[in-house]
Amino acid sequence: MSTSRYMTIATADADGTPWVTPVWFAPDGPDGLLWVSDPGARHSRNIATRSRVAIVIYDSRVAPADAEGLYLTAEAAQADPVSIAAFSRASVAQGLAAWSAEDVTGDARHRLYRATIRERWELGPGDRRIPLAR
Repeated sequence: MSTSRYMTIATADADGTPWVTPVWFAPDGPDGLLWVSDPGARHSRNIATRSRVAIVIYDSRVAPADAEGLYLTAEAAQADPVSIAAFSRASVAQGLAAWSAEDVTGDARHRLYRATIRERWELGPGDRRIPLAR
């Protein structure tokens, strides 16, 4: 899963109405994932209301017989802008733009978000979810 560039994040609003969206992400240590989003986006508004999220990371380009997936539950929130350095390093390593704290603070359109992973599973043989230790 280290080559995956996108994760799908599932959120819910105050009434429990679900919403899913793909976001480009960068790892942040063993238990964190970072992404940048507009705080007015539906998933960002949902996170402000309900911080508990579900995430799946997978490569949609492989044949079904070769499918792998990482399933996560996490707590998500806006992150301290100092963490933008880790996000920026991953962005530059993939040939994308560098990011700075100015890009996610003040009048900037985006904010940095972090998901702190609570539980994880991988897709195993026979389409079984196998719990992974932390």
